[in-house]
Amino acid sequence: MKKTYAVFGLGRYGIAVARELVSNGMEVIAVDSDERIVNAAADELPICKCADITDHEVIRQLGISNVDVVIVAMANNLEASVMAITLCKEIGVKTVIAKCANEMHQRILIRVGADKVVFPENESGIRLARNLLSSGFVDMISLAKNVSMIELEVRPEWVNKNLIELNLRKAYSINVVAILKGESVSVDIDPHAPLQADDKLIVIANTNKLAELR
Repeated sequence: MKKTYAVFGLGRYGIAVARELVSNGMEVIAVDSDERIVNAAADELPICKCADITDHEVIRQLGISNVDVVIVAMANNLEASVMAITLCKEIGVKTVIAKCANEMHQRILIRVGADKVVFPENESGIRLARNLLSSGFVDMISLAKNVSMIELEVRPEWVNKNLIELNLRKAYSINVVAILKGESVSVDIDPHAPLQADDKLIVIANTNKLAELR
């Protein structure tokens, strides 16, 4: 089942997140308080609303309680970010991700309920969107247009099987370059060694094949 998303704040970061999610077929409620910004984004974002997301009634009317993930992309407005996170958590949104301006704001946003806080200089909006789209991926870094390096959790059906048996290159067009075991990273991989449930794989993958890994 597809997840649904809401993006609050359509600045450069927020619009990048929303655009990437929409281009991958996700349902996204995009919201900004500036009508000019909303009108400019309406052509590429099917559900684009001009609204005050610090108002409890507005949050209710937008149907945010039915959204799986909310991205609060208003780092320049701490008060609005705090209110939006608080209201989303009060109505039961499971995951709220917030963009922040500095470490002090990060601590505040986490304290009021943000599940993850991102610094825009460290994580682009497109990268955040791709990580959200890639369920089961711990992290993903784009290396080229169609190639990414991904930290991937070992799936239950892979446990106690080795890389030769799994043949991940053929099945998913991915190449395992390292295995994480706790704090230890091994690049000298034994393809005959069975994978464990708490292992993580560092792989190079064809971005076009990511849907098959979700």
